[in-house]
Amino acid sequence: MFRSFLLFIFIFSLLLTAPLPFASAEGKYSIKEMTPEVQAALDSRRDRFEKLKELKSQGIVGENNRGYVELLTNDILAKALVDAENKDRKIIYQTIANQNELNDALETIEKVFAQVQRDKAMSGDKIQQEDGQWITK
Repeated sequence: MFRSFLLFIFIFSLLLTAPLPFASAEGKYSIKEMTPEVQAALDSRRDRFEKLKELKSQGIVGENNRGYVELLTNDILAKALVDAENKDRKIIYQTIANQNELNDALETIEKVFAQVQRDKAMSGDKIQQEDGQWITK
């Protein structure tokens, strides 16, 4: 069951960053109803994807071990982008938990997504390992 959950999160994360229209992943854990809030979060993530990718390549932003992006410098403009990205990720994670009756699993969803983001990180990106240590991939 956990393995299928990991596979879903991996597929789902690919869909979140793809420039294509969103298509729900089939499986036990999915967004069962595309709410306006989730659609807005997905659209916003797509809109900021290139800028976030640029900030990651510059070492201004990294992927933390909790499934969110983290500001690694004092860049005030980047902070607004990080805050918006994390707000949208939280909406998506919470929706997966709620719609699949996994209300006590939010932390697990976040950690699984963090692993997916670490795996997908580009060479040179900053990522936080499970033990909290920041490394350059």
